[in-house]
Amino acid sequence: MIKKKKFITVAIDSPAAAGAGTQAKLISKHYNLFYLDTGKIYRYIGLLKLHNKNKFSYNLIRRKIGDIKFNKLKNKRLLSNDVAISASEIAKDKKIREIVRKFQQKCAYHPPKRYNGSVLDGRDIITVQMKDAMFKFFITASLTERAKRRFEEYKNLKSEITYKDVLKSLRNRDKSDKNRKYGPLKKTKDSVLINTTKLSKKACFNKIKSMMDKKLKY
Repeated sequence: MIKKKKFITVAIDSPAAAGAGTQAKLISKHYNLFYLDTGKIYRYIGLLKLHNKNKFSYNLIRRKIGDIKFNKLKNKRLLSNDVAISASEIAKDKKIREIVRKFQQKCAYHPPKRYNGSVLDGRDIITVQMKDAMFKFFITASLTERAKRRFEEYKNLKSEITYKDVLKSLRNRDKSDKNRKYGPLKKTKDSVLINTTKLSKKACFNKIKSMMDKKLKY
């Protein structure tokens, strides 16, 4: 266990299925940081909308987010394609983004005291949620590689979606994420670009760890 020396904040932005979640979990475990997959929050709200079409409202979102149990974000239903599409749509709503932003920043800057800091990954973590993060990484991979990874995930969930459908869905997600009016996905000048197309999970983590340890003087 690494001794607590300073409050560590790590912000990661990435397109879908680039491997950011995997790296964020590894960073969280190694440095004892609170981890929040911000995309899962939008997926949670997206699922909420699918289940409450007639009662879906900002008040419902505030109530559900305020009382959320983090184990609910592990629900495999959140990984389905229809929930992903729903999440992408509701993420365009400025009011919903503001509700989520307040929740995410609470997680980022006021995690439980047992943690040495926090690591968040998503689409606008560097540009909106954690502009002053100690570490900023933009993780990406080729569209075909990301589609391959996501297709494997769906296969493990026994989903009948085809690779072609996954590729099309990711292409549309990329377009939506990059062109939405609020919190669009974009790389900043002060973030480190990491392309995981040909990198193993371990090699990617070692690259990130090397940069972090150098700055932290571990």
